[in-house]
Amino acid sequence: MTRLSTTFSAPRPALVCFVTAGDGDTAANLDALVAGGADVIELGMPFTDPMADGPAIQAANIRSLGAGTRTADVMQIAADFRARHPDVPLVLMGYANPMVRRGPEWFADEAAKAGVDGVICVDLAPEEDRDLGPALRAKDIALIRLATPTTDDARLPAVLNGSGGFLYYVSVAGITGKQQAALDSIEEAVARLKRHTDLPVAVGFGVRTPDQARAFARVADGVVVGSALVEIVGEHGKDAPAKLRELVSALAEAVHSARNS
Repeated sequence: MTRLSTTFSAPRPALVCFVTAGDGDTAANLDALVAGGADVIELGMPFTDPMADGPAIQAANIRSLGAGTRTADVMQIAADFRARHPDVPLVLMGYANPMVRRGPEWFADEAAKAGVDGVICVDLAPEEDRDLGPALRAKDIALIRLATPTTDDARLPAVLNGSGGFLYYVSVAGITGKQQAALDSIEEAVARLKRHTDLPVAVGFGVRTPDQARAFARVADGVVVGSALVEIVGEHGKDAPAKLRELVSALAEAVHSARNS
C-alpha cells in the first residue's frame, strides 16, 4: 500500500489541498493544511506560464518566482514536509518544463528522495508519456492524469494508460478559479469515469466553500481545493496559516461527513 492508496481506501472521501511552493511561509502553510484535516497535499511548482491556472494561482506563481524559488527549493520544501509528516501523501503539481529540463530521470530521482508520492504534469499529454512517465514509475511515483468534460470514451483509455494514484477530474472546461460545474454534470461524469477505471476519482476546479465541497464529496472519492487557499496566502501573508487552518477545518468536516448527511 502506498500513502495515496491508503488514504483513498479510507471509508470517506479525501480532501486534497493545494498551495504554491515558495509563496509565503510554505512550511507553515503546509503544516496548517495538515492540522486542518487535509488528507492529501498538492504542492505547486511555480512556473512562468501556468496556462491552466486562473488569476489567484498565477499571482502565487509570480510571487514565488519573484522570491527566487527554484526547483531545488521545491524539492527541499517537499523533503522537509516529508520529515515532519511521514504519512501524509504529497503530490507535486506543475508544468513540464521544470520537470524535464534536466532530464526525467533527474526529476524522478529528486522527487523520490524528497518523499513525493505523485506528480501532476498539467501540460504533458498521454502521447508524451515517455518524456516523464517511465522515469516516475521506475521510482514508484504515481503519474496522476487529468480528465476533463471533453474527455470522451474514445480518449479516456489513453488518459488512463500509465496513470496512477488517482484520476483528477477537472470539472470545468477552463482555468482554475471561481467557475463551478453543476453537480448533476459532475455526478454523471464521475460515474462514467469509474466505469472505466478502478482509480479513485477526485474532483477539482471551482471548489471554494464547505457546501460546495460537501456536494462534490457525495459523488466523488476526493475533492480538490486550490484557489481559495492560495488567495488566503496572498491576502494574509505571515498570518495565512491560521486562516488556512480555519478554512481547511471547515472543508474537511464537510468532505469527511458528506456521505452521512
